[in-house]
Amino acid sequence: MTSIPTAITADQKSQFENEGFLIVKGLFEAEQLKEIERTFEEISHRTIPGYFMPDLNAAASDPLKRYPRVMHPHRFNETAKSYMLHKPVLDVLRDLYEEEPLAAQSMFYYKPPGSRGQALHQDNFYLRVEPGNCIAAWTAVDAADEDNGGLLVVPKTNGYDIVCPDKADENESFTTHYVKPPKDRKVVPAVMAKGDVLFFNGNLIHGSYRNKTKDRFRRAFICHYANASAASIAAHYRPLFRADGSEVMLDANPAGGPCGVLNDSAYPH
Repeated sequence: MTSIPTAITADQKSQFENEGFLIVKGLFEAEQLKEIERTFEEISHRTIPGYFMPDLNAAASDPLKRYPRVMHPHRFNETAKSYMLHKPVLDVLRDLYEEEPLAAQSMFYYKPPGSRGQALHQDNFYLRVEPGNCIAAWTAVDAADEDNGGLLVVPKTNGYDIVCPDKADENESFTTHYVKPPKDRKVVPAVMAKGDVLFFNGNLIHGSYRNKTKDRFRRAFICHYANASAASIAAHYRPLFRADGSEVMLDANPAGGPCGVLNDSAYPH
């Protein structure tokens, strides 16, 4: 009997199921990472209403006003869409879901030196994939560690329910929501090399601290996916896309919303 090739090992699959997250190396070639860098460097000098609205003359007191996150770049940029549907990433997702993945969202975070982090939260509070769950694929465009505000995860919280968040500290988080980790779980850094991809479950509690460096960006290309058997997702994430780029329109789940409400109402979306 011939076994079906898989993108990850049984041990990797087990880690994802038990811990709620998995770092996979080697899914992007060096030139592909350079193409992502070039694409978002070009975008960083423009204003794209509804998707990327920087203050190009912003003072250094809040670097995120000059470099806010880019929302849904796949909706206006073909390179971003192609990497949202990057085959090696989809192959891993197919193994994790044990069915076809559907691409729901893309984002790009510049996270320049000195910028605030994002308080601990759960992604499926926003996406509301039902039945099933969302999975994030968080690609490190720069090496990410504790100094430059790399991602933090709370292992084994993937089995916890989605909870109503508390209010975050606006001095440290650019979004308003905060989910307190259970007392028996510790927050740990997901230290990543350039090009590593962190996959994590939509219930996993995660976030990031401030970029404490003076000269290191922490750029990341982040996409969220749903399982093909899902019936609904928050309307903000429709349409979804199959691996071949064709659209899928799930029912709108009224419980969800945009991923992370910004702390400052005047902050550029």
